[in-house]
Amino acid sequence: MANYFIAFFSALIISFILTPPARKLAFKVGALDVPKEPRKIHKKPMPYFGGLAIYVSIISCMFVYMPHDKTNVSIMVGATLIVLTGIVDDMFGMNAKIKLVMQIIAAFIAIYGGVKIHFVTNPLSETGMSLLSNLTIPITLFWIVGITNTINLIDGLDGLASGVASIAATTLLFTAALKGHDFIVMQCAIIAGASLGFLPFNFNPAKIFMGDTGALLLGYMLAVTSVLGMVKSVAAVALVIPVFALGLPIFDTTFAIIRRYINKKPIMEADKDHLHHKLMKIGLNQRQTVLIMYFISMVLGLVAIIVSDAEPFVGFTVVLVVVFSIFYLAGKIGLFTGKEER
Repeated sequence: MANYFIAFFSALIISFILTPPARKLAFKVGALDVPKEPRKIHKKPMPYFGGLAIYVSIISCMFVYMPHDKTNVSIMVGATLIVLTGIVDDMFGMNAKIKLVMQIIAAFIAIYGGVKIHFVTNPLSETGMSLLSNLTIPITLFWIVGITNTINLIDGLDGLASGVASIAATTLLFTAALKGHDFIVMQCAIIAGASLGFLPFNFNPAKIFMGDTGALLLGYMLAVTSVLGMVKSVAAVALVIPVFALGLPIFDTTFAIIRRYINKKPIMEADKDHLHHKLMKIGLNQRQTVLIMYFISMVLGLVAIIVSDAEPFVGFTVVLVVVFSIFYLAGKIGLFTGKEER
């Protein structure tokens, strides 16, 4: 147990110490977020590269505290490719299709290392699970690339993405600890520590952004870690746990896709109808909005922890009730159409 705390605080301290130099580097090379678009909330150029501090923290701690086996090495190589992609995008901009290709390559690197989803939750089967067989690689690929992007899509307010990522990592840590999956616990402790070490510089008013470098990295790390948690588990609700642990970005992204489809807009086109935009429209400031979203993320994380240790019937019942409630409330506040119901 002491090793987990040491890894967590090591990651936190490294990230905290390296963030100010990363900020100076961003100014020096011109890696700045200039608010040209109306949807941007900040009013002055902000330095990127917070993700570099997070990356060095995660990789160095993985190298020191985790075994150098095929799986870990593949994750570190994939994470490095993701970070290089983010750096180029933050500095010069990158075509969305090229960025997607780089994410797919990083996902295949992790898959090569053994990061694969072998079954999905199926409450209609006798075991509560269905083996994927030939669909293993496509579904794993979809999961890794999808989760990699969800953190990036909610990175719209100071401290939101880093805080939610740390909550998600902590949730996965607790669910892994309940099942005795020490490997996952260590990985999650490192991710949570690296995210929290960056947060003091990113919380409103932010001094630095993590940029695509950090948001894509945290998404990638949470994606591969959650897959490994599914691989280790034989519970019927194995797939449900990471969905709720990463619930806020997953549901917000899902609603955005549905909303853009209904409004006949490109799926990748940005808008101002995400949950954090809705909360700010009713008069909340950035800090209040982010804290509410932290709370929502914690509640969904608590659901994940409860479900992970519950009987299958109870677990599925809780999941259905929570999902129905989420979709009902989302419809009420206009997350599907962009317009609130009267």
